[in-house]
Amino acid sequence: MASSYSTDLKLELMVTGENSGTWGDKTNTNLNLIQQAIAGYEAIDVASADVTLTMDNAALSNARNMVLSLTGTLAGTRVVNVPDGVEKTYIVADNTTRSGNTLTIKTVSGTGVTIPEGKTILVYSDGTNINDVFFLANVSEDTTPQLGGDLDANGNNILIDGGNSINDENDLEQIKFATTASAVNEFTVTNAATGNAPEVSATGDDTNIDLNLTPKGIGRVTLNGAGKIEHVAEKATVTATAASGTVNYDVTTQAVLYYTSNASGNWTLNIRGDGTNSLDSIMDTGESITIAHLVTNGGTAYYNSAVQVDGASITPEWQGGTAPSGGNTNSVDVYTYTVFKTGAATFSAFASLQQYA
Repeated sequence: MASSYSTDLKLELMVTGENSGTWGDKTNTNLNLIQQAIAGYEAIDVASADVTLTMDNAALSNARNMVLSLTGTLAGTRVVNVPDGVEKTYIVADNTTRSGNTLTIKTVSGTGVTIPEGKTILVYSDGTNINDVFFLANVSEDTTPQLGGDLDANGNNILIDGGNSINDENDLEQIKFATTASAVNEFTVTNAATGNAPEVSATGDDTNIDLNLTPKGIGRVTLNGAGKIEHVAEKATVTATAASGTVNYDVTTQAVLYYTSNASGNWTLNIRGDGTNSLDSIMDTGESITIAHLVTNGGTAYYNSAVQVDGASITPEWQGGTAPSGGNTNSVDVYTYTVFKTGAATFSAFASLQQYA
């Protein structure tokens, strides 16, 4: 019975009792083919035409090499074809001069991967198509190594290179590093599938860069250790609303609430997280929060007559020792409240009233 050949590396598969006296030579040939498959290197000139690599039975062949260095000055778009039906991994180095032309490695009948210019990529053939794993930038002693391309393993892919991103499709998180003409420094971390936070983003130019930290839901940004704040802009809500009845102050959406229409009655201020979350749920014991409520008064001096936290009444300690019994006509009254959480659903508050006219 004649020998057969393995599907992928075309090693000679000898039949017991055959090839008497030649087993040694044939085994050595197989070992050389295995060596070429795991350590072989070959430069392939793709300057003038597409190239189709071959995988011959029991013979050294260019398609069997582990490393393919593609060379030459491309006169046009070029394709390197590897044999159909062969499952194999390749390291492919682009050492060509492109002049804007594309360079692709693919199977003869299937699809493939466009090789990033000047990069070395790791790809594999599944017998039908060439698939991208990732690429590494060519580096020398005086350059910084870079990771780029697509890393696709178990549903994840990684891509870091100017203007590209890291994606983890399983965890639905994304990190993006970008360089553009209008934003030379930019990165984002987002939940790519739903658009929900957590999100970290930075945008700007070489002069000013904005950094945005957005926790998920009612999560908070915590800065541990020493720090320095040089400039802070607080979120303010300015609305043509007249104070009256119960005013819900949502601390998750603003640090300042400004009513620009004249108050129409005394009001109770209810301090809470927001319409869904209590202040108790977003604060830990031993923490405080400071808010301001600006209320416009016309000819009648209405005032904040009661204070609540999460709908429960509290009695603030007022600056000067006395709670206000009236507001100020034709003025903007500024109420400031510092609320301390002293225990579970237990709060103390310190308040002040200032007239601006």
